[in-house]
Amino acid sequence: MRKNDIQAKDMALALVLLTRLPLPHLPADAFQRQAKAVWAFPLAGLAVSLPAALLAALALAAGLPAMVAAGLALAVQVMLTGAMHEDGLADTADGLWGGFTRERRLEIMKDSRIGAYGVIALILGFGLRWSALAALLQVAGPWVLLPLAMLSRAVMPALMAALPNARAAGLSQTVGRPRALPCLLAALLAIGLSLPVIGAAALATALAIGAAAAGLGVLAKAKIGGQTGDILGAAQQTAEIAGLLTLLAICG
Repeated sequence: MRKNDIQAKDMALALVLLTRLPLPHLPADAFQRQAKAVWAFPLAGLAVSLPAALLAALALAAGLPAMVAAGLALAVQVMLTGAMHEDGLADTADGLWGGFTRERRLEIMKDSRIGAYGVIALILGFGLRWSALAALLQVAGPWVLLPLAMLSRAVMPALMAALPNARAAGLSQTVGRPRALPCLLAALLAIGLSLPVIGAAALATALAIGAAAAGLGVLAKAKIGGQTGDILGAAQQTAEIAGLLTLLAICG
C-alpha cells in the first residue's frame, strides 16, 4: 500500500461528494484524489445516518409510532444528501425504461424533468424503505440505520471500478475510475463497522446489498453501456432496500 493511498482529507472529500453537509473549503489538490477517496464513502453514509438514527431514537422514546420515527429518519437522510440518490433512482428508471436506444436513454437520464417511470420508482422506493424501516425499528432499534447506510454506499465504488463511464462528462466521469484497493477497503470498512451493530447479520446483509447492486450494474451495462452518477445513486437506493428487507427477514 502506497503512502498516499489513504489520507484524512479523503473523508472530507467523501462528504463533499455524497452529502450537503456544510464543510470548510477544501484545497484544490484534494479534488485530484476523488477516485482514491472512494474508500471513505461508507463514512459519508455514517455521517448521514447517525443524525437520522438519533432522531428516530428520540421519536420512539417520546412514544411516537414507529411509522412516524421511520418517516423522520428518512427525512433527515434526504435533507443531508440533497436527495441525490433518490434523484438518481428516478432518472435511472426513466432512462432505462423510457428509451429504446443507448443515446436516447442517456438523454432522458440527463433531462431534469421526471417521467412516469421515475415517479413510480420514487413511490415504490420510499414506500418500501418507509414500511420496512418502520417494521425494523420495532424489532431491531434505530441503530440499524448505520450499517444500512454504510453498506449501501460501499457498493458504489465497486460499480465505478467494474463498469466504464457511459458518458464522457458527468459526476462519475469527474471522479474517475477507482482502483481495486480503495473499493476493497470501502467494503471491509463498511462490514467491519456494521458487525458491532448487527452482528453476523452484517454478512448476509452485505451479500444481499452486493447482489442488488450487481444486478443493477448488469442492467446498466446492457442498457447504456456502463455507469453514470444516476446509476450509482440508483444502486445506493436499490442496495439500501435490499438491505432493509434482508435485515427484516432475519430480525423479524
